[in-house]
Amino acid sequence: MGNRFQVRDRFAEGAQYIDGRLRHGTSGQSHTVVDPATGDEVLTYELAGTADVDAAVAAAKRAFPAWSGATPGERSDALHRLAAVLAEEAEDFAYAESLQCGKPLKLSTEFDVPGTIDNTAFFAGAARHLQGQAAAEYSGDHTSFVRREAIGVVGSIAPWNYPLQMAAWKILPAVAAGNTIVLKPAELTPLTSLMFAQAARRAGLPDGVINIVTGAGREAGEHLVGHPDVVMTSFTGSTAVGKRVAEIATATVKRLHLELGGKAPFLVFDDADLEAAAHGAVAASLINTGQDCTAATRAYVQRPLHDAFVARVAELMETVRLGDPFAAGTDLGPLVSHAHRDRVAGFVERARAYATVVTGGEIPGGGLAAGAYYRPTLISGASQDSEVVQSEIFGPVLVVLPFDTDDEGIALANDTPYGLAASAWSRDLYRANRATREIKAGCVWVNDHIPIISEMPHGGSKASGYGKDMSSYSFEEYTQVKHVMYDNTAVAAKDWHRTVFGDR
Repeated sequence: MGNRFQVRDRFAEGAQYIDGRLRHGTSGQSHTVVDPATGDEVLTYELAGTADVDAAVAAAKRAFPAWSGATPGERSDALHRLAAVLAEEAEDFAYAESLQCGKPLKLSTEFDVPGTIDNTAFFAGAARHLQGQAAAEYSGDHTSFVRREAIGVVGSIAPWNYPLQMAAWKILPAVAAGNTIVLKPAELTPLTSLMFAQAARRAGLPDGVINIVTGAGREAGEHLVGHPDVVMTSFTGSTAVGKRVAEIATATVKRLHLELGGKAPFLVFDDADLEAAAHGAVAASLINTGQDCTAATRAYVQRPLHDAFVARVAELMETVRLGDPFAAGTDLGPLVSHAHRDRVAGFVERARAYATVVTGGEIPGGGLAAGAYYRPTLISGASQDSEVVQSEIFGPVLVVLPFDTDDEGIALANDTPYGLAASAWSRDLYRANRATREIKAGCVWVNDHIPIISEMPHGGSKASGYGKDMSSYSFEEYTQVKHVMYDNTAVAAKDWHRTVFGDR
């Protein structure tokens, strides 16, 4: 597979996809995509400048009238064809995703790529169900109904942790609703976003409907968000950058969708299945090497189970196999870059002064020394107000804290600026149901943590942002609701006119 798919040949014409073709960026600066498992160069390309953003937005604006005027069935058919193209090219997508991110091939093959194909198939169906409120005579003298209309050119920014899936989450609801889009992927990981746009063209989506500009955030990203012809921005990334995006978008009165950071609590009550909770904690904290805004990061365990939970999680973490992302036996790949690996390691090193590193907390040597690897890490004994409990680490690090009463456990779970995801572990239906009501997060799992499905919305609250990806709820972000009202009386001088002029 790797020998068949040659990245440099595929993107020899550049890493910008505008109006149906690849082109080189015009910023005058280049960037190198690096394989984080080896440190080897994958692709060096020219970054997008403001002129490239302008060209992409212009292409999207030209394509909008025809695409928004297509029937829902026509847009649906195009997305069904796209799902088929993605399925045909699944191996190449999985390889490219693992190459640029360092995630194990089994994760790309069994999660990222099939999840994206499923998202595409879902929105192919959802395109035919853009419904408003049925017609009725609410005033008595008029018939009212609601239209859902495409809003125009969307300018979106996607992160580096799930490049393919995040590109799909931005693109699919936008185009299913009849909009056109300019997407800026992260400079570190542009390959699969570009491939997605190319696949869309092969599926018959018109040129200009999907455009990709790969550039720096301060130049290409800010210009895209502030562009006068962009009517909406959808951003996924850190809360700090999200605040900057909001400032720019607000200045031009854009619609804004933000999916920001997280610090998900993993709440284990004393009646929980300990083995299930321990296995769930390891999987949920280490998925994508912990580079997941919904990953389990803070495990609160009721005191009777706390010590046994810590011991079992440590035991399971020590069985996790680090290695080459393309090797069949690899469980955990590197972090996305050496700089990010060092950032994660810094959190753990500082925590040694006030907490216990139960297992992990090491940069491996030997055959893994050249990559951005970090061992699965479990920390106990930290205080609730400590850095590792309150800050988003975004790495393979889980912190465990005890609690006594249910009230305390829920309060600790909510004691964070973030509100993206959480889980509760209990055999007691009423206990678990209370947790789902009272934990402030956009998603609360019960006796599991991480699964997502296309039919259900994804998005948070508080410092985790607002708005939804996936599901039909995402159309709330990408459509304009218009009220249309018809007079049914054919009366020239209506009774209500007297409130403005004349007498009854």
